[in-house]
Amino acid sequence: MICKILFVFSLLISTLPTDVIAQRLPSKNKILKSLRLTNQYFMSKWPDAGKSIFTNRERPSNIWTRGVYYEGLMALYGIDKQQTYYDYAVQWGEKHAWGMRSGTSTRNADDQTCGQTYIDLYMIDKKPERIKDIKLSIDQMVKSEKKDDWNWIDDLQMAMPVFVRLGVLYNDTNYFHKMYELYSFTKYNHGGNGLYNPVDKLWWRDKDFVPPYKEPNGEDCYWSRGNGWVVAALVRTLQMLPVSDPHYNEYLQDYKDMCAALVPIQRADGFWNVSLHDPSNFAGKETSGTAVFCYGFGWGIKKGILKEKNYKQSIIKAWNAMAKETIHPDGALGYVQGTGKEPKDGQPVSYTSKPDFEDYGLGCFLLAGSEIYKIK
Repeated sequence: MICKILFVFSLLISTLPTDVIAQRLPSKNKILKSLRLTNQYFMSKWPDAGKSIFTNRERPSNIWTRGVYYEGLMALYGIDKQQTYYDYAVQWGEKHAWGMRSGTSTRNADDQTCGQTYIDLYMIDKKPERIKDIKLSIDQMVKSEKKDDWNWIDDLQMAMPVFVRLGVLYNDTNYFHKMYELYSFTKYNHGGNGLYNPVDKLWWRDKDFVPPYKEPNGEDCYWSRGNGWVVAALVRTLQMLPVSDPHYNEYLQDYKDMCAALVPIQRADGFWNVSLHDPSNFAGKETSGTAVFCYGFGWGIKKGILKEKNYKQSIIKAWNAMAKETIHPDGALGYVQGTGKEPKDGQPVSYTSKPDFEDYGLGCFLLAGSEIYKIK
């Protein structure tokens, strides 16, 4: 009789939606196993860290996509001190002579993304060649009056962490001041009235998506990964920015407001749609945006900025969904949207689809897992 009751109970539980049943994170060992497997897939596929990337054309491998991967690798190295990770990152820097795609005169945030890892590696081993070029590039921006460079929201993640690292490293608030000038122009001025919607607490990707542009359902277009880039930018800035900075609280509030706006629009399966306010527009599972939101929530919970009762189940659902449904046996990741700037780009997205670049999606995944590992 007891066995029959237990059997019936198990059937009832199995029919409940996953968002009704409180989930748990896997063990630290299982989290690390997923991170190691996916990372090893990439390192094995790209043993030469300096090899060019071929998609529709040839590109050097120090562009933003690879820079995001190395952000993730350094986060993994932070919890799993394997010498091979460090050596692989150093090889990448050395193969590119610690330089940027367009040289030191570039103001392009995509070119400067690599500087995040160059600076992190310099902080481990203070070899001046590691930061010479990225410092020259950023110093030229700091000294100029131009402040409209970041004209799409991806730029925030690609460059803000570089500015804050240099400011901390050299104890020079000029880097922080210039970073805020660039950030505030993007937020309040670009495209007419800025790319941030203070009502919805989300960002339009660039001026092309500022209203009157609408999604098919009549809602504003908020691209998942684009908003993920902003969450990551704010996390990676707040991680290092002194609390005494006059704009610290604004960054913090923007971060908290975005996180609060993201929770209610998470899918029942744990992912976020590529179009955050139009679930019918290319709806479905997507890894990169989901991973960066997971990263942002995880950091906030660990720091005590976000309340566990409001966010922990959200990140548990997200991580469990990604760990269970996106990882191929060889470590490749599925459900990663290709490069672009809106929901329709890089489609179709599926378990078996491959994005034009495999690196940035993995970088997002490594950032998420490394942060979740810390809160377990």
